[in-house]
Amino acid sequence: MSGRHGRWVTVLLFVGPALWSTNYWIARLADGLIGPHALAAGRWLVAGAVLLPFVARGLRTRRAAWRGEWRQLLVLGALGMYICGAWVYVAGRTTSSANIAIIYAITPVAIAAVSAWMLHEPLRAPQRWALALALAGTLFVVTRGDLGVLTGLDLVAGDFWIMAAAVSWTAYSVLLRKWPSVLGPAERLVAIIAGGLVLLIPGAALEALLEPQPPFGWQAVGLVLLAGLVPGALAFGAHSLLQRELGAARTALMLYLAPIYGAVGAWFVLGERPGWYHAVGAALILPSIWLATRR
Repeated sequence: MSGRHGRWVTVLLFVGPALWSTNYWIARLADGLIGPHALAAGRWLVAGAVLLPFVARGLRTRRAAWRGEWRQLLVLGALGMYICGAWVYVAGRTTSSANIAIIYAITPVAIAAVSAWMLHEPLRAPQRWALALALAGTLFVVTRGDLGVLTGLDLVAGDFWIMAAAVSWTAYSVLLRKWPSVLGPAERLVAIIAGGLVLLIPGAALEALLEPQPPFGWQAVGLVLLAGLVPGALAFGAHSLLQRELGAARTALMLYLAPIYGAVGAWFVLGERPGWYHAVGAALILPSIWLATRR
């Protein structure tokens, strides 16, 4: 990683989490406007439609080669788009954002450990220190400086949905790196989206049949479009490129910036002012990114 390409990767390390973090307040704004499976299905339909014109030619010319990957694409779509999409929105109905962040905070550590085991990605001392710093910073933010909150977690049904999503994201990140593909990052992402929609569309239809749904208005349409463009196409595209350049373990560290960006976004969108603990968390997390990605 060097030169202009290396600079773009560095930029994406800091821009990517900002894209991811928009999903936090999109999920909160969506409550009462659109069902979780419908939101996830709409998100990936929009993301796929946006990306498809840019990758259609590559998918056509290499269709004979990538058709042999259909099982892998279906598994990745189930893990990354279905479970880490709809299930997170389901969890948001009954659990708090703090519980979600605390449970998800262990995910980059899990990805690093599994990557060292399965992918033989070296985890040197700077990367271990980076993981420790980032985890400490994230926990400081989500507990608002009171780490005693961790011992008093009151688990509800939504927390178990998030635990499943955290395990799923670990598997998605590692398998995305482990399974080789003839496709480029954007082409593969569209193919994985198609695999996820195989499950999401029936899930949304079943949700509509079994649960009363709110009227589908323009606010819901706006949230679906925003979710498809920002935490959908742009965030996952950045993640795929970073994994190719940095590996699964170091890319996972970018998730630790999401609570900081999420706090800033909530300030502007929801009127929730950041606290002093956000500054402390940022002071721990930002150096960890430098430690993890330096030569």
